[in-house]
Amino acid sequence: MKNFFLLLFFVIGCVKLTAQQVADTLYNPPITNPEYKTGQGSVVYIDEGHHNFHTKDGRYTAFSRVLGRDGYRVKSYQGPFEKSHLKTGKILVISNALNERNIGAWHVPTPSAFTSTEIETVQQWVSEGGSLFLIADHMPMAGAATDLAKAFGFEFTNGFVFNRNSQGPAFFDLKDTTLVESTITNGKSLKEKVRQIASFTGQAFKIPEDATSILRFKEDYVNVLPDTAWVFNEKTPSYPVKGWSQGAYKKHGAGKVVVFGEAAMFSAQIAGPNKIKMGMNNPVAPENYQLLLNIIHWLDGKLE
Repeated sequence: MKNFFLLLFFVIGCVKLTAQQVADTLYNPPITNPEYKTGQGSVVYIDEGHHNFHTKDGRYTAFSRVLGRDGYRVKSYQGPFEKSHLKTGKILVISNALNERNIGAWHVPTPSAFTSTEIETVQQWVSEGGSLFLIADHMPMAGAATDLAKAFGFEFTNGFVFNRNSQGPAFFDLKDTTLVESTITNGKSLKEKVRQIASFTGQAFKIPEDATSILRFKEDYVNVLPDTAWVFNEKTPSYPVKGWSQGAYKKHGAGKVVVFGEAAMFSAQIAGPNKIKMGMNNPVAPENYQLLLNIIHWLDGKLE
């Protein structure tokens, strides 16, 4: 384990070097056959009412632009979740929400970002036909979304997942079944089929029996549970997560839910003085944007 924590210290150093992140406004992947004509698609709300780390015109600028180029109407969702507001959209994206307590204080406790009333409202909205895309990264964002995830049967862990043998992105590949072949990974044609995905640290979670895994960890990944984000030592609890997920989906009543435990993989950012590309724009992640489109198409009922 000593070597593992030395590896973590190296990873932490890399994170500090890339702490200043800005949206990559030049990221422009090919979309040859948009799902809708410009501005005529379903409404996709991106939550901005819960101290979110990722917002429509912030760290999820590329996320929003990719969907916009596919014809979707992407809008910010402000304020608490209310049924009357939710029903004006088709898809709700929640990425890295936080409780007010944890703004600038990434340590335990990490209470829910959502009230019990909001969780009940979202659950009912999905049951009646809404589509939820819930993304919650490593601690403390995982902790802040635990109660909402639990309402749909997903068991979040308020930690970090790492490869115990190497640093850098995590790769999920069809060849070793860590990327699971499914409706979402196959897309609507061979051109949309996803074969490898990269993620950039996050959490591991357990999925309910009625869910299908998309990203599945192999035996060399461990879950590390610090009291404070990015602060690790040899006493920090850790355990293997072979078979756990970092992405999964399911139907819930008349609606649909997609859950991911890593957010940067759907962003496109420039980080640090060396302008390192992080997210969909990284050369190691050329298919990430297609996975994003496939997820949205499934949530929208265009991919069955």
